[in-house]
Amino acid sequence: MKKYLILLLTFFIFTSAHADMSKSDKSKAWDCVGIYMANYFLPPGEEFEYGMKEKSISTAKVLKEYALEIGIPEKDWDDGVNKAVDKYYGSKYDEAKTEKCHTFVEALVPNGAERVKKVVQTLY
Repeated sequence: MKKYLILLLTFFIFTSAHADMSKSDKSKAWDCVGIYMANYFLPPGEEFEYGMKEKSISTAKVLKEYALEIGIPEKDWDDGVNKAVDKYYGSKYDEAKTEKCHTFVEALVPNGAERVKKVVQTLY
C-alpha cells in the first residue's frame, strides 16, 4: 500500500509540474504568430526596420518550440497557426499589436525574452 501511495504521489507531482496553455492563451499565441508572420511578409510599400522582422520570426519560432515543449501536438499547433496567418496575412505593420504580442510572449514563455534573443542571434 505504501508503494502504491508513493507511486501515485510521484505521478501527481510530475504531472502537476507539466505546464499547460489555456485556450485563451493558445488563441492569443496563434493571433500573435499570425501578426508576426504578417510583419515578416509585409505588403509592398510598407516601411519597416529589419530588426522588427527578425524579432517577429524569432518570436514565432519560440512560441512553437514552447507549445511543443508543453505537449501541444504539432498538427494542432500548425492548424491554429495557419488560421491565424490567413487572418492577418497582407495586413499592414501595427506596432501597438506587435508590442502587445511581445509582452504577452515574454510573460507566457519561461525566459521568453532571452529565448527570443537567442534565436535572433542564430539568424546570422
